[in-house]
Amino acid sequence: MVEFNQEGKKIVIKLVYYGPALSGKTTNLMRLHDFLAGRQCGELMSLETKGDRTLFFDLLPLAVRLDSGFTLKFKLFTVPGQVAHDATRKAVLSRADGVVFVADSQSTQAVSNFESFDNLEKNANRVGLDFDHMPLVVQFNKRDLPDIVAEQEILNRWSPSGLPITFGAALQGRGVRETFQRLLSETYRCLDERHRLRETYGLEPAHFMQVLC
Repeated sequence: MVEFNQEGKKIVIKLVYYGPALSGKTTNLMRLHDFLAGRQCGELMSLETKGDRTLFFDLLPLAVRLDSGFTLKFKLFTVPGQVAHDATRKAVLSRADGVVFVADSQSTQAVSNFESFDNLEKNANRVGLDFDHMPLVVQFNKRDLPDIVAEQEILNRWSPSGLPITFGAALQGRGVRETFQRLLSETYRCLDERHRLRETYGLEPAHFMQVLC
């Protein structure tokens, strides 16, 4: 849930990368960190298992100071993909303002994608998020691998959902910025409807995009 601190002139927004194990959630954050290092990007904090899988979560803080004097902060989290850590997934998802669902494009991972997306919907409801109106972008990652589902087939399957669909190869950095930019756009639209960002705080969509500049 977005935090407004009028006295401290600070707005904090929580964004979560969700998806099945090894779909590329952490890699997305790593590439964003690489793109933005030295600017408004903090250190990427990651807790991993010996198998190089996220055990608890990753956290990447981003911030931009606006001309109005407000500081706009984004906290980017990933959730563990393993089923055994569902309690952690719920805890990280709680109070999220926007979500990227990172799907694995490989043909063999269709069931894992479905189960993880179903888990996202259930956990969103469990922690009190309105899943039907939550800012949500779906990224089909690993487009650089063989035996992947064709883009048109993915679009045909997912178009009835009305969700924004992006494609990426996070290891190479492809699609990472575009996915995050789309999430920022969806999150601004939703928060402006709920909290009148433009009227109350003078926040425009371009202010959210400044974090990428």
